[in-house]
Amino acid sequence: MSGTNHHPTTTEGAAPFSPPRAVVFGCAGTVLDDKEKRFFEIAQPLGFILFRRNCETPEQVRTLTAALRDAVGRPDAPILIDQEGGRVARLRPPHWPAHPPARRIGAIAAYDMALAREAAWLNARLLADMLLDVGVNVNCAPVCDVPVPGAHDVIGDRAFSSDPFLVTELARASCQGFFAGGVLPVLKHIPGHGRGCADSHCELPVISTSQEELKTTDFAPFHALSDIPLGMVAHVVYTAIDPKRPASVSPIVISDVVRNQLEFDGLLFSDDLSMEALSGTPDVRARDVLEAGCDIVLHCNGRLEEMTAVAAATPPMNLEAVRRWRRAQARQTPPEVGDIQVLRERLEALVNNVVE
Repeated sequence: MSGTNHHPTTTEGAAPFSPPRAVVFGCAGTVLDDKEKRFFEIAQPLGFILFRRNCETPEQVRTLTAALRDAVGRPDAPILIDQEGGRVARLRPPHWPAHPPARRIGAIAAYDMALAREAAWLNARLLADMLLDVGVNVNCAPVCDVPVPGAHDVIGDRAFSSDPFLVTELARASCQGFFAGGVLPVLKHIPGHGRGCADSHCELPVISTSQEELKTTDFAPFHALSDIPLGMVAHVVYTAIDPKRPASVSPIVISDVVRNQLEFDGLLFSDDLSMEALSGTPDVRARDVLEAGCDIVLHCNGRLEEMTAVAAATPPMNLEAVRRWRRAQARQTPPEVGDIQVLRERLEALVNNVVE
């Protein structure tokens, strides 16, 4: 790819550093089999992502996350998950507590913005505690999309509000809560999925809103949160910017909008390559998202044949991606000390409107 450098880097007196491959993979089940271990050892992905099929009990997930890191020989390899609360939760009762959807937290702002910020922080802090306990250190949350009436409910109550200001304020508080709990947040879905009238898991959403309106609504939270070091790009077409390609494979959207207008210089993941919004074989999709300017390919379904093809099409992380990932890692600190039970009781009081 033009403009990239995939050679190992060195520092004075240090051994050469070979960057991981610019991909995050899923795995098939609750344990790694020998074929998966060997594949991951050779492919050397940056990290991994877990889904419900991978999560049965806390001890099992701890064993799995340790095995994934052992396979690549990097104890700091990121392990991602989508644990938003509400209907998007990979860790579920009875082994893990349920958390409210973002919209429930947003509703608190109708009578007290300060309490809503507190609830958003508490919710994220508690989610982080739950994730870190099982070896997960990156959460694909918060959702920073701004839904509009008539949009597909794939976002729906996953969003805090239809008000960009509230989305920004509560997403900021959530990010602070994740950081306080030792987990890195991932802003999604840059530059905005809220107007989509289709579910990108099943088909390609097309948004025809003017760029000026998008700037003041859909794009606004992502611009305000551009200092957050990780983000995920939507599989959505914005006809006013690039009428032919979804954002995740559009050099125009990623360069002109995400990097320049929104001033986002964090590590940029594609949304899942397996989603039906994209066309082409898995290897073609991987090349397309990297050539468009995404830093990391996200391939989630755990199918070994597909992962093999994606790995063959995906180079090591380039120097810019390595820089961005290192900057994100620097934001990851040990969790702040806190009484988790007290924090949980406070969140429940806020969500149930029984605050004194």
